[in-house]
Amino acid sequence: MAQDTAAPSFDPPAAASLNFYGLPGLMDMPSAEMMPDGQFSMAAATFAGQTRYTLAFQATPWLMASFRYGAIRDLNLFGFDTYYDRNFDVRFRLMKERGAWPELTLGLQDLAGTGIYSGEYIVATKRFRTAPLGTARGDGQLKLTAGLGWGRLGSNGSIGSTGSRPAFNTGDTGGELSYDQWFRGPVAPFAGIEWQANDRLGFKLEYSSDAYVLETRDSSVFERKSSVNFGVEYQATPRTRLGAYYMYGSSFGLGAQIQLNPKYPVRRLGIPAPQPVAARPDRTSRPQAWDTGWAASAEATPRLRDQLEPVLLTEGLVLESLAVEADRAELRYRNTRYRNPAVAMGRAARALARVMPASVETFRLVPVANGMGLSEVTLRRSDLEALEFDPQATDALRAVTGIGEAAPRIPAGAATGRDLYPDFSWSVAPYFSPAYFDPDQPFRIDVGADLNASYRPAPGWLFSGTLRQRVAGNVKGGKTSGSALPPVRTDQVLFAQEDTTLNNLYAAYYWRPGRDLYARVTAGYFESAYGGLSSELLWKPVSSRLALGLEANYARKRDYDQRLGFQDYGIVTGHASAYMDLGRGFHAQVDAGRYLAGDWGATFGLDRVFDNGWSVGGFFTLTDVSAEEFGEGSFDKGIRFSIPLEWFLGQPSQRSIGTTIRPIQRDGGARVHVPGRLYGQVRAAHGKALDDGWPGVWE
Repeated sequence: MAQDTAAPSFDPPAAASLNFYGLPGLMDMPSAEMMPDGQFSMAAATFAGQTRYTLAFQATPWLMASFRYGAIRDLNLFGFDTYYDRNFDVRFRLMKERGAWPELTLGLQDLAGTGIYSGEYIVATKRFRTAPLGTARGDGQLKLTAGLGWGRLGSNGSIGSTGSRPAFNTGDTGGELSYDQWFRGPVAPFAGIEWQANDRLGFKLEYSSDAYVLETRDSSVFERKSSVNFGVEYQATPRTRLGAYYMYGSSFGLGAQIQLNPKYPVRRLGIPAPQPVAARPDRTSRPQAWDTGWAASAEATPRLRDQLEPVLLTEGLVLESLAVEADRAELRYRNTRYRNPAVAMGRAARALARVMPASVETFRLVPVANGMGLSEVTLRRSDLEALEFDPQATDALRAVTGIGEAAPRIPAGAATGRDLYPDFSWSVAPYFSPAYFDPDQPFRIDVGADLNASYRPAPGWLFSGTLRQRVAGNVKGGKTSGSALPPVRTDQVLFAQEDTTLNNLYAAYYWRPGRDLYARVTAGYFESAYGGLSSELLWKPVSSRLALGLEANYARKRDYDQRLGFQDYGIVTGHASAYMDLGRGFHAQVDAGRYLAGDWGATFGLDRVFDNGWSVGGFFTLTDVSAEEFGEGSFDKGIRFSIPLEWFLGQPSQRSIGTTIRPIQRDGGARVHVPGRLYGQVRAAHGKALDDGWPGVWE
């Protein structure tokens, strides 16, 4: 049965409310609560000329990380009328709430850089229900919070000290861990109460241990008259919460927060129900249907190919090749619709069951990307027939299904798809190009349209290009940044001066040079700033969680107008890469080699990837460039996320939206962006990814 696309959205579980730092808490003070596992939040809060924007992610049930961008007007620090600060936080749950014991959490706030917001804390929270169980979500819940704070959180009402600590780091570069300051200096208590009166309305009251020393000197930002803050919050939707507050006896504040959970999509995914598995006739009553004489005809395979192609197309699958023998068939296909490869695989198997003669018992299914066979899934037709309505169908089918290496080439005698090559396609799509943290305007963005065209003359070959037309935006008004290194990225604003540009234009060839090996060569204009020649080799066994790659590039800097010309700067770069699926959705990656500015080093990344395509992660790069040469930020680092469009739209799609946010873009640790790198497209159809999405084989 097709899923009802008009069904109501899935409501996420009740989550902790967030404080002005975008973390579970009261107003300024933290609580010990964690968000639900996998939760992603965006929060904005302002009071007395201070504004904070926070992205936070519950990476595991016990670990939460966040990135914040704050602005303070009239602080007059470092010569700025409005002081902007970027900082990272982490929180660790030490103990879950159980029985009479509260939840206990340790947190590090603004753990690197100038440390203007830096503080550490240990906090406990205990929940009490003041209404009977079974009432509306959140009704009658009372939360009591108490803790000890250091740094900012130890500056008011200190009860002792654990050593000396500067107010903030006055170094020029920032960005380095301030571990020598953690849990040092005055320590002060804080406390608060939160009452969720019903499923919409909540009230908060706190005693703050933050003296706001910098902000209140000479009353330059605001006047702190009290240590007590209180507020009221309204749960506008299951994902959105709004609040109004009275802060420090002198100022009113406002806050808004959005919490998204990958496990609870905005819209129910509407996939038309698959055709039932076509049962074969009884062998005893109709033995002629099982005759294998048809296989001797030279026209058998092309005829079956012609019957199968339209069946696959209705499912969003493209037939690349079909090889048929009396008792087995191998189908190579391209998935153009489904993010989960197991969904495509299940529908390809059903299509074969509808078309193949009764004697064909074994199906070999080979998903293909850019002409490369990625894996080979072998299953028996009789298992499909027997298990379709079995209560344990998912596990039972996987137990009798083999996943192995795909042959590098199509079998001899296979029939290829009709009119498959040459293939020309084009599309028009909106684009959004953000730029972050310009001191004059922290967020800039260009919007417009991309005209993309692709031409595939033969398997493995791709010619592609994108013309970009800016419709509106202000990125070109940003500032360039001085650098002690070659300006390989700090001049990015100069590439945003023209409205009509050639964003990319390249030719690529993909092939399988041997067992467990995948290869790519790309030449042309890779991205807005660089073109050249790129080659890549990836070793990735189907059943292995480990993959190893080598990439070598000659990158030449493009003219700022992004036409066909190049500047004088050119460099050979390359990396050796290791990729590891750590399980439970966590993926680690290490890339070691030479970067665009000529520096040598390594990039370390960790991402959490959900079954539905959501991805959230972070990275940092260390090279032989010193912190002083690198400049502000000391080293390259950032966070990245990607959200599948089908999570919002409720319709199958392989496209995603996302971005990478760096505290500051410098030249050290910069890489060229080459389209079509191998690991992502190869991993998606290998053993671990297929196992994770295997329930989709029946969808």
